Amino acid sequence: MLNLDTLAQLKGLKSQMEAEKERADAVIKGTQSRYGFAVLADGREIFVPPDEMLKVFPEDRVRVCIRPSGDKKTIADIETLIDSPLGDFNGRCVRKGKAMFVQPDLSHMKRWLFLPPHARNGVSEGDYVRCGILRHPIRDGKPQAKVLQVLGNDATPGIENLYCAAKYGLAPSWSPQALHDLDQQLAVTTPLNTTSRQNLTDLEFVSIDAAKTMDIDDALYADISSDGWTLYVAIADPSAWVAADSSLRKDIAARGTTVYFHGDVLPMLPEQMSQDTCALSEGNDRPALVCKISVSDSGQVGAFEFVEATVRSRGKLSYFAVDRYLNGNGDDLMSHATPLEALYQVYRALRAGRETDELVMEDRREYRWILNDQKQIESIEPHEKLLSQKLVEECMIAANRCAARFLTEHQGSGPFVTHPGFRTDRLEECRKFLTLHAPEVAELDPTSREGYRDIMRRLASSENQLPLRAMINRLLTRAELSTRSGLHMGMALECYTNCTSPLRKYVDFLVHLQIKALLRGEPASLVTGADLSALKERLSTVRAATQEAERWLASKYLARTARERGGSFAGRVVHINSSGMSVRLLDCGLEGFVDLRKDPEKFSYDKWTASLTSTTRRFHLEQTVEVDYLGCDTENMYQSQFAVNAGSGLKPPRDTVSG
Repeated sequence: MLNLDTLAQLKGLKSQMEAEKERADAVIKGTQSRYGFAVLADGREIFVPPDEMLKVFPEDRVRVCIRPSGDKKTIADIETLIDSPLGDFNGRCVRKGKAMFVQPDLSHMKRWLFLPPHARNGVSEGDYVRCGILRHPIRDGKPQAKVLQVLGNDATPGIENLYCAAKYGLAPSWSPQALHDLDQQLAVTTPLNTTSRQNLTDLEFVSIDAAKTMDIDDALYADISSDGWTLYVAIADPSAWVAADSSLRKDIAARGTTVYFHGDVLPMLPEQMSQDTCALSEGNDRPALVCKISVSDSGQVGAFEFVEATVRSRGKLSYFAVDRYLNGNGDDLMSHATPLEALYQVYRALRAGRETDELVMEDRREYRWILNDQKQIESIEPHEKLLSQKLVEECMIAANRCAARFLTEHQGSGPFVTHPGFRTDRLEECRKFLTLHAPEVAELDPTSREGYRDIMRRLASSENQLPLRAMINRLLTRAELSTRSGLHMGMALECYTNCTSPLRKYVDFLVHLQIKALLRGEPASLVTGADLSALKERLSTVRAATQEAERWLASKYLARTARERGGSFAGRVVHINSSGMSVRLLDCGLEGFVDLRKDPEKFSYDKWTASLTSTTRRFHLEQTVEVDYLGCDTENMYQSQFAVNAGSGLKPPRDTVSG
């Protein structure tokens, strides 16, 4: 038996060990391995061993006991769960023996979760599902999940779109309250009966869009003036039916945009509005916000005005039919010759004016995906932008410019689309780059509209032996939404916004509200920074969802094509960094990544020449290479993975001097 002195020593040791422990609230941070970290309020990250990590999920808020370990390290033991934010999530069902699990599609969690028999909802192995947590692992480290919805499997047509829409929380339907609000508004709202609207039904407006388009949100008309033309851009007016405090308005704001998947569309507005009530359909009187613009012979956008009006489209014309007419290959649109000829002249002037004074984005080869009945890619066809599409684009840009100027002149709170150009923290790098590659423009001010314009024109010049325009992209910012007017460097404009697609984009819807407020003598202060932050987040989510679905479809197409042709693909290097390079395939436009970190040779990256060089090979932007398809990275949004053929990028042999 232990004597009293020994017991006292043990008690003292226990008290000392307890005194060395610390208890604190923490948030669990997961890793790619089985261990994790407890992040404390003071910023400390305490190691959580694998056995303790089994009790929690990443992002859980817990109470931990921090105790010393060997080598002067500390570890955190999980004591109690305070909050677990993990809600519904997507995943795929997997089987291990007789047990069924869900493999969560969560970047911060790799463990499988058990699906008890009563919570499987008829699921089968390989099914894609929406799940919720049935049992938290805090007690014994054994979590359980329940299946909320079976989305389908690999044989389900359009599973890529269905899965990604569910994963990113894109609503497939409208709330009952929003539909109730819509029915009420349609029953009592009569925007055509207001005396404030101008009657412009005598003008021969025409819409030019894809043949299958039903949500027609713009129509065009132009006639000759004393010093050029007068262009009329009529834009659908859905805000006339949407009350500011309605559930419908909240649903529209939450959606933020129409979501275009390949083979599926999630509209921003109920189809009853976008395809019927509000659409500028042929032969129907419709309320519209009309921008009347004076365009000079030299293509300058001069005086303009916005009016609330009633318009009547005289024709729903397809891009293809208008393109044939403009190129002299068809006379079936002769009944619309007057507005089409004037619009074509306006287009040529506007385009020439922008090429002279601003920046015009160079045409990039586009590709059309042909889907089969299973909503899989049957083939991919290259196509060039039609002349009719360019015509409509120029007219829309002119109206958008006027909307931005109108809001700027009246101190409106946006939304504006700004593009700052070069990143402020990379200006010195920009100047060094110009000194190396384009010294004739190195002294220009890259932060001014004119300086940026002239720099980018020089870098895009065909005289350059290097793809300088592509090389400098890493120094540029992205366009952003703002409540304050500002430069749009990408177009070399003093200000810019979007107003011509209010049936499809919430930005345009908000611009309409602001313009209409000003027309009625009210301040244009309806848009806040919080509104735009929420919208920016939503648009980012939509981009992620559509990109993942597209990559998933593309990976299946590339896998099938690689099997059928049994050879490599020709591609062009379109992006390069220290890890590898992105390659765009020449015949279909699909992109994938070549990870050169896994190559036996060591490559060095030179940012000044945008190149990767090893002992025997060199790769640079715009270089043509041959690649093999390796598969896709399912943990990185189905990004396609390529490997460069051994013969691509080889340096020329050095000259040898004979003895």
